[in-house]
Amino acid sequence: MSKKEGGPSEGSPQASGVTVSDVQELIRRKEEIEAQIKANYGVLESLKGVGMNEPLVDCEGYPRSDVDLYQVRTARHNIVCLQNDHKAVMKQVEEALHQLHARDKEKQARDMAEAQEEAMSQSEGPGTPQAFARVNSISPGSPASIAGLQAGDEIVEFGSVNTQNFQSLQNIGSLVQHSEGKPLNVTVLRRGEKHRLRLVPMHWTGKGLLGCHIIPLQR
Repeated sequence: MSKKEGGPSEGSPQASGVTVSDVQELIRRKEEIEAQIKANYGVLESLKGVGMNEPLVDCEGYPRSDVDLYQVRTARHNIVCLQNDHKAVMKQVEEALHQLHARDKEKQARDMAEAQEEAMSQSEGPGTPQAFARVNSISPGSPASIAGLQAGDEIVEFGSVNTQNFQSLQNIGSLVQHSEGKPLNVTVLRRGEKHRLRLVPMHWTGKGLLGCHIIPLQR
């Protein structure tokens, strides 16, 4: 067996578009490799119980004549290659499952934000409230991104901070520091429409607890 024929590098799912079918295909390949490993161990067992480590020379250093040395060496080589393939496929399965899980969490967050936006649009009356700050940028995968904030959103309410009591960005910074792991209601104006989101400040792979840059609006 060669790496080219059975290596896990061929047909790997793209990291950005893993599907359930991709995971099922990886699992099928894993089971095929396991069956081939078992079959090669069976070959060794049939050759007078020779395993992976028994010597192939006699006590005098001559090649053993009681077993088919070519079959033993071939089976051992196949097992080593297959075990490496198996390890690589298991890593791909783990990564694919992680990607599916992360994508499902992002979709749930988007669905929740959309449901909240729809509820707001149905319950809010006419009139445009005044914003006191604007979201200047958003880091992908950050708490702010997961909550549904977008660059250009104008902030009307950020937890307990609103137009009436906002003095500086320190108001938001202090609130965020004391709200780690706790959901904050954030109301923004986006293209003239009011949206209400739930933002949970938390540590992530980037800087800060939000992953966004906010600037005050000059009124």
